[in-house]
Amino acid sequence: MTDRPKARFLDRTTPPHLLTLVLVAGLSALTMNIFLPSLPGMAEWFGVPYGLMQQSVALYLALSAALQIAIGPLSDRFGRRKVLIWSFALFLLATVGTLLAPNATVFLICRMAQAVVAAGMVLSRAIVRDMVSDAEAASMIGYVTMGMSVVPMIGPVIGGVLDEAFGWQANFALLLGLGAVVMALIWFDLGETATLRRVSLRDQARQYPVLLGSRRFWGYCLSAALASGCFFAYLGGAPYVGTEVFGLSSAHVGALFALTAVGYMGGNFIAGRWSVRVGMNRMVLIGTVITTAGLVVLLALTLAGLSGPVVFFGLTMAMGIGNGVCLPNANAGILSVRPEVAGTASGLGGAFIIGGGAGLASLAGVLLPPGSTETPLILLMLASSVGSVVAILAVIRRARDLGLSP
Repeated sequence: MTDRPKARFLDRTTPPHLLTLVLVAGLSALTMNIFLPSLPGMAEWFGVPYGLMQQSVALYLALSAALQIAIGPLSDRFGRRKVLIWSFALFLLATVGTLLAPNATVFLICRMAQAVVAAGMVLSRAIVRDMVSDAEAASMIGYVTMGMSVVPMIGPVIGGVLDEAFGWQANFALLLGLGAVVMALIWFDLGETATLRRVSLRDQARQYPVLLGSRRFWGYCLSAALASGCFFAYLGGAPYVGTEVFGLSSAHVGALFALTAVGYMGGNFIAGRWSVRVGMNRMVLIGTVITTAGLVVLLALTLAGLSGPVVFFGLTMAMGIGNGVCLPNANAGILSVRPEVAGTASGLGGAFIIGGGAGLASLAGVLLPPGSTETPLILLMLASSVGSVVAILAVIRRARDLGLSP
C-alpha cells in the first residue's frame, strides 16, 4: 500500500480557511447580543428585577475585556489552536450551565463564564497576522469583520423570534449547537499558525511594558478605541434619541440601526479591496475622516433645526462606513508593532477597544437625561471621532520619523 497525503482536515499545521475565522469570530459577536430580547422574560423566569438580569450585559463585557488581556499571551505561549480549543470547550460547558441554572445567581456566573468565547475575536485577528503581512492582514481582517458585522444586525432578531416561539432557553440552546459546530471546525480545519515562543508567562507579561512603551501601539489603540467608541456611544444613546426625541417605536429604531450595520459592511468591503494598495495608515485616516465628516454634517443640520429620524439615522451610515474602513486597518496596525507577540498585542488592544467603548456608551446615557435633545450625543460622537483622527495622524508622523511607510 502506498502512502497517501493526509487530508487537509487532519493537518494540524495548515492555516484555516477564511470562513472558519469568520465563524469563530462571529460566534463571539453573536454571544454578546442574541439574548437581549429575552431579558424581561428571563427576569420573570428567575423571579428577579429586570435591572439584575440586565447586569449580565455589563458583567459579560467587563470580563470579556479582562480575558482579552490574558488570552493573547497564552496564545503566544501555547499556540492559537490550543487556546481556542480550550476556550470553546469552556464556552460549551458554561452554555450548558446557563440552560440548567436553578437561579439567577448561577445563571449570571455561567453567563460571565461564557465570556471566554472572546478568544474567537482576539485570536481570529492574531491568526490573520500570523498568515500574512501588514497590508494583507488589514485586507483579510476587513473580510472577516465584514462577515461579523451581519451578526449584530440579525442576532437580536433571531433571539426575539426564538424567545417568542420557545422561550429564552432557545437562545442558549442555539449558542450551544453553534458552539459545537465551530468547535468541530477549529479541531479539523484550524492548524497552528503561531511560531511558539517557549518562554514563561512571566516573560510573556513583560511584553506589556514593551507594547505600552510604543507610541505607535498607543496611536493605533487610541485610533481604534475612539473610532469604535463613537459607535458604542451611538449604541448607548440612539435608542433614547429614537424613542424619546423622535417618538419612534422600538421596532422602528431597531430597523434603523441596520443602516449603520450596512454601512459597516460596505466599509469592510472597501478595506478588504483597497488596503493593500492604499496602505494601512492611510486607510485608517480615510476611515476616521469619513466618520468625522458625516458627524460634522449631522451636527450642522441639527443646529440648523433640520434634524429628524431620517437625517439622524441616515447620516450614521457614514459612521458605519468610516469604522468599516478604519478598524480592520487599525487592528492590523496594533498587531504590526511587535508581530512576534501578535496574540498579546491583539488581546491588549481588544481590551482597550471594548473598555473604552463601554465607557463611552455609559457616558452617552449620562449626557441624555429626560428631556434632552440629540445634540449632546452628536457632540460626544464627534469629539470621539476627532480624537481618532488626531491619534492616527500622530502614528503617521511617528512612522515618518522612523523611516517607515506612512
